[in-house]
Amino acid sequence: MIAPLTYRFRALRTRNFRLFAAGQIVSVAGTWMMVVAQDWLVLGLTGDSAVALGTVTALQFTPMLFTLYGGRLADSHDKRTLLTAANCVSAALALLLALAVFADAVALWHIHLFALGLGIVNAVEVPARLAFISELVPPSVVPNASALSAAYFNVARVLGPALAGLLLTAFGTGWVMLVNALSYLATVTGLRLMRPAELLRPPREAGRARVVDGLRHTLGRPDLAVPMALVAVVGLFGLNFQLTLPLLAKTVLHTGASSFGLLTTVFAAGSLLGAFAASGRSSRPSALLVTGAAIAFGLLEAAVGWAPSPTTAVVLLFLTGFATICFAQAANHRVQLGSDPRYRGRVLALYTLVMQGSTPLGALCVGWLGDRWGARAAFVVGGLVSLAAGLVALAVDREGRRPATRAAPRTPAAEDARP
Repeated sequence: MIAPLTYRFRALRTRNFRLFAAGQIVSVAGTWMMVVAQDWLVLGLTGDSAVALGTVTALQFTPMLFTLYGGRLADSHDKRTLLTAANCVSAALALLLALAVFADAVALWHIHLFALGLGIVNAVEVPARLAFISELVPPSVVPNASALSAAYFNVARVLGPALAGLLLTAFGTGWVMLVNALSYLATVTGLRLMRPAELLRPPREAGRARVVDGLRHTLGRPDLAVPMALVAVVGLFGLNFQLTLPLLAKTVLHTGASSFGLLTTVFAAGSLLGAFAASGRSSRPSALLVTGAAIAFGLLEAAVGWAPSPTTAVVLLFLTGFATICFAQAANHRVQLGSDPRYRGRVLALYTLVMQGSTPLGALCVGWLGDRWGARAAFVVGGLVSLAAGLVALAVDREGRRPATRAAPRTPAAEDARP
């Protein structure tokens, strides 16, 4: 029992990764506290408007459409420096919004500006962070480091909303936002304490790194293009929980701020279990695993929309969280471990673009759907579309393998075996 457990945490043997993980778990917990506080503030300012919540979400994720340029920066410049600068800017933005709340002067347009600014920073930070993992540990440990990154992300996702619910009830949104601003300092400290000589930097591409080269590399590889397309559809219609969870909590389950935090925590707990399930992976996942995870996710998300009681909804949300991270990790590992290291920043930027850049349109669509038909419809439609996308990807993968089977030469034994 000890050996498998040690194997699942093997990336933590590397000092630089330990510093990175420690800083991230504090910062991400603050981020999720901010998500809960921001959503609750928007609903309070707008009379529980799903469209208003969808607009804020869209503004935060619209800059991710330019994340390909962030990937180019990650392939051209020192990732540790980029991440340090991005976290400092994020801290400043969160602090400004917290001060506006403390001054009782916050308006919806303040939240719009904050969401847009944070989205611009994330367009640089996310691809740099994803690509930076492969510089922290040896190549054989990258899947484990990536899975543990998802694990600490979901640990923070469990802790953050739970703490946010308590702080919102006791002190209000301003203090939650201030804690988030301070949490970025943990990531900055971890980055600056790293030993640069121990980073495993890939060789630089000859000449100027171009976005189009990363696109060409991805589109020329069906084993990368198909999971990318699947991630785009699921991200557009299925992965809108930042919008659908508060709507479910407030308009269907009729909970308060603390119960909303608990509901988010249940979903994150399922995600955490999924991350630990993926931590034992040591090789590139198959296409069947990616599509199978997407199909399971679609079925579970649709089931949440049909849940007859709050207890059933909570159980299904836990399972949906598990399926969400299983799909995201399988797709991420298939793309990351299959790409050329010279283009990894740009390939992962494209992955981020299709995963999160589709969120603005998806948030607006789901917000409209939630206003018109309710939160349950948002879950059902998102789940059914994700299910259909998984089935289509499964058919495409099977079709892609079929020509090789047809072209296989017949041996005399095979001829004799024919009826």
